[in-house]
Amino acid sequence: MTYNSNNFLHQLLMSDITGEENDDMIPIITLDPDENVSTEDLPDELPILAVRNTVLFPGVVLPITVSRKKSVRLVRKAHKGDKTIGVVAQKNMTSDEPAAEDLFEVGTVAKILKMLVLPDGNTTIIIQGQSRFKIEEITQEDPFLQARISYCTETFPNKKSKEVKALVQSLKDAAAKMLKLSPEIPQEAQVALDNIDSPSFLTHFLSSNLNVEVAQKQQLLEVNDGAERGTQLLELMLREIQLLELKQEIHTKVHTDIDQQQRDYFLRQQIKVLQDELGQEGPDQEIARFRERAAKKKWPEPVAKHFSKEIERLARVNPQAAEYPVAVNYLEFLLDLPWNEYTKDNFNLKRTKKILDADHYGLEKVKDRIIEYLAVLKLKQDMKAPILCLYGPPGVGKTSLGRSVAKALGREYVRMSLGGVRDEAEIRGHRRTYVGAMPGKIINQIKKIGSSNPVIILDEIDKLASDFRGDPSSALLEVLDPEQNHTFLDNYLDVEYDLSKVLFIATANSLDTIQPALRDRMEIIELTGYTLEEKTEIARRHLVPKQVSEHGLKEEDVKVPKATIQKVIEDYTRESGVRSLERKIGQLVRNTAKLKAMEEEFTPAIKPEDVVKILGSEIFDKEIYQDIDTAGVVTGLAWTSVGGDILFIESILSRGKGKLTLSGQLGDVMKESAMTAISYLKAHAELLDIDYRLFDQYDLHIHFPEGAVPKDGPSAGIAIFTSIASVFTQRKVRARLAMTGEITLRGKVLPVGGIKEKILAARRAGISDIILCQKNRKDINEIPENYIKGLKIHYVDRVDDVVKLALLKEKVKYPLKLTVTEEKPVVE
Repeated sequence: MTYNSNNFLHQLLMSDITGEENDDMIPIITLDPDENVSTEDLPDELPILAVRNTVLFPGVVLPITVSRKKSVRLVRKAHKGDKTIGVVAQKNMTSDEPAAEDLFEVGTVAKILKMLVLPDGNTTIIIQGQSRFKIEEITQEDPFLQARISYCTETFPNKKSKEVKALVQSLKDAAAKMLKLSPEIPQEAQVALDNIDSPSFLTHFLSSNLNVEVAQKQQLLEVNDGAERGTQLLELMLREIQLLELKQEIHTKVHTDIDQQQRDYFLRQQIKVLQDELGQEGPDQEIARFRERAAKKKWPEPVAKHFSKEIERLARVNPQAAEYPVAVNYLEFLLDLPWNEYTKDNFNLKRTKKILDADHYGLEKVKDRIIEYLAVLKLKQDMKAPILCLYGPPGVGKTSLGRSVAKALGREYVRMSLGGVRDEAEIRGHRRTYVGAMPGKIINQIKKIGSSNPVIILDEIDKLASDFRGDPSSALLEVLDPEQNHTFLDNYLDVEYDLSKVLFIATANSLDTIQPALRDRMEIIELTGYTLEEKTEIARRHLVPKQVSEHGLKEEDVKVPKATIQKVIEDYTRESGVRSLERKIGQLVRNTAKLKAMEEEFTPAIKPEDVVKILGSEIFDKEIYQDIDTAGVVTGLAWTSVGGDILFIESILSRGKGKLTLSGQLGDVMKESAMTAISYLKAHAELLDIDYRLFDQYDLHIHFPEGAVPKDGPSAGIAIFTSIASVFTQRKVRARLAMTGEITLRGKVLPVGGIKEKILAARRAGISDIILCQKNRKDINEIPENYIKGLKIHYVDRVDDVVKLALLKEKVKYPLKLTVTEEKPVVE
């Protein structure tokens, strides 16, 4: 016959591999056998591979999975050698270690065409039968069976005789009828059958594919006379045909008795009974329940029409279709949303003020803005909710303030963390055509809380990210616009939803990373850091009771006096908020909890001297803020993401050629400030009695300590200028003085931001005098007087005023004597 062996191997490898321990064999595809295989070329002794559930016939290609240790050793050794093995069927299918008595005597010599090692460790071989043999004697049992064999001679009458032709045609006709009665067998089998010319191979091919017991197949294999084998095979095939015809007759009769309508009705009744037993609703009951719930909803007319359209579409969908559960989930989501359902606002403004004051000490500006909003809402009743953005360093109470607002209003509270959100669908939702589509976070949260006017905290709005999936900050533009969000459209919802009654409160640590268009839609309310007094009160009222409760102690077990709290604030924390302070207080409380748990004696009051024993040595050294009797050292003020901080600028001169060196991991803005300061000083050296030749004969090095910390910003201009002027004049800098401001080449001092944070940092550092730009006076006027108590603030317009205030007439204790010569500078 003609058959494409490459196509066979491809089909074989793409099929489920079966083997010696499986019951169901795949359809066996065969190749043309070599009818002229000479037994003289075959060995007289062969390794014996015992197989179960199948019989190999000459010319047939068969995949076999071997998993028994002896079998694996056999095939691997044979594959490395001449690839010839003997394949014998087992009598006893349950035996894992078959002996000679467990095997049939007649088997088939096989050639290993391919060997595959599967991921599960089993080995699969593809073999082709060649010639039949009979086992004469088992010569070896370990490491695998080996036997001395004799080859069987097959006799077949002349294939051109009438008897053989009739037998061959009968076999082909029977096979064709079996193919017709078994539609699961591929039609390619008929083509292969028609192309077989060899009568001997025809009997082997049909015997391999016949659905009979292994013993019957073995009986066919043992017949030497080809005509007799063909006759026995035909009897088995006719018997199989009778069974197939009977099966088809029964199927036809049943199908005739029950028509399509009766069948559908019967199946529906069965499904209904099963659903009733399981407590599940059928499609009709589910749709009726949806309609009943929809009748009670107070949703807008466009939404009602959209729902009716969707439910009519659902009624036409087959419950078994893939889109049916998607449509059901969508309708349930529509019904679960709180359309026009609002919680009643509590407009008792005095109560609101008490709640805000009790939960948050300080923050008067923010609390006044909340009271203003409630007052207008109380008078007008339909005011669109403003979008507030609480901006400030970490730990100052931005997120917790939103919870207090919800509590004061009597509204539901939702917190959405936007940090790291980079997918636009997180805000707007996915389209329902996508697999696994979900609504956006906002609509989903509104569904969960069951109210259309909650307080939603958009936490960390400055940390939104963007990538190829979209820009979520742009998606928020519609959400946070009071003029547009009454028609907010979520991609999943596909109908407009009114967000105008939602009170959105965003929180941010920095405004620089917020998209300008988004920032324009929000009312920015700045929360600055706390003073020492405010932190002390917050710790006394909130942090200490909270930590005592969380550590399983009673109020009388721990007493933390004000002096102890202030020591912790001054010596162990340097922050605008109170997070580090809370952790340190928790450490103090845990020490008492440990003593109580170990039943040791302890004193409830934690004194200031006990703090060092519990927390260790002071983290921040106050001595660095005392007078420094060295020229060129000036204290500046800086703003950071965690509040204000002080910044030291150090300058030094060395013999050289006027080289300028900047160090301390500076940004471009600070480098430009340094260049501007040195240029202005060179241009006005005579005002400070500086010999202009010093600039060419000495190298200047300006350093900002803590080089591992990046520094940038327009706040250090006058501090850099003062440091340079001090080192060139060797004049002393006023003690406990700090300054902030930018300079120009004309000598003007420019205003800077972050004044409140810088003022608080100065107070924490023990600064008594501060130099600011005259235009920053308005910022000081907005700061409560208790914040600047004990500070003397000097306002300047020009650099000359800074020099007069900052540099004293007296020289430093050990001044550097600078001299100039025509050749080179001399340092004495």
